Amino acid sequence: MAYRLRWKRKRLLLRAWRKRKQISVLKDNTDRIAPNSILAAMTVRNEMVRLPYFMDYYRKLGVSHFLIVDNDSTDGTDDYLSKQPDVSLWTTQHGYRLSRFGLDWLTWIMRKHAHGHWCLTLDADELLVYTGFPNRGLQTLTADLEDQGERMLGALMLDMYPKGNLGAQTYDSDSDPLSILGWFDAQGYRVQVQPKMRNLWIQGGVRERVFFKDDPRRAPTLNKIPLVKWHRSYVYVNSTHALLPRKLNRVYAEPDRSPPKAVLLHTKFLPNIIEKSEEELIRRQHFANSALYEDYYATLIEDVDLWCPDSVAYEGWEQLEELGFLSDGR
Repeated sequence: MAYRLRWKRKRLLLRAWRKRKQISVLKDNTDRIAPNSILAAMTVRNEMVRLPYFMDYYRKLGVSHFLIVDNDSTDGTDDYLSKQPDVSLWTTQHGYRLSRFGLDWLTWIMRKHAHGHWCLTLDADELLVYTGFPNRGLQTLTADLEDQGERMLGALMLDMYPKGNLGAQTYDSDSDPLSILGWFDAQGYRVQVQPKMRNLWIQGGVRERVFFKDDPRRAPTLNKIPLVKWHRSYVYVNSTHALLPRKLNRVYAEPDRSPPKAVLLHTKFLPNIIEKSEEELIRRQHFANSALYEDYYATLIEDVDLWCPDSVAYEGWEQLEELGFLSDGR
């Protein structure tokens, strides 16, 4: 198994090298990356509604530079990002799904620019929280991880949603998305270890409750490893759910007793999710087998209400610790 995974890692790195010609530099500010800079890498498409708050959020936490691929945005995302002095921006019109959902492009960029840095790999709808947040910044967090001999941080992706129909909410791009996405499911999660990659596999929550209750195994995977002390030989295998070499996936002591050290608050369900779902039914770029998710998008388009009487109002990281969603680990 170890031999096969070594070859898989080499194949994925070679694939990223081959896909490097699919992306073009629009703005190169990588000469501003300092030796101790904490980086964030991401692929985006039409995310102007999120980016102002998102960028400010991570700057305040301690991200010094953003490595971003814009995948053919039409809403001004590329123009906005090209004007940010702490952003290096690449663009492409190639297919998101055929690039391993952007991982081929990011692997090449991170190999060149993130080696030796702590690097967050994120989606624009993910907000990281952890013990001591926000006063305990990323520089302190990563120093604590290094003191513990760790090169990575595991996280649970926690879906946040409003009370009431999705389309009935109002949101502007400078606001905290949690001002309307203030609820989450506190129960109904399953955890196991994948023997091949030795990573956690977490499922459950609101998307399983509403969209996949008849076939829970199709529910989205909620475990991620978003923060890594990057090395040019590393590669993500499936989104940020698992890495190679597989020793990096060991983010737990005991999977059923050791909560992750962080939570990614997933702000997917802003009001524009209805428009995005209509587009995705046509583009079919976000799942390996998009036909299986047609009912999922159709339900979103119908302007569903995700709230239920068991929904819990979000209060902060202390609440997440009490509920067992994250642990200090120091």
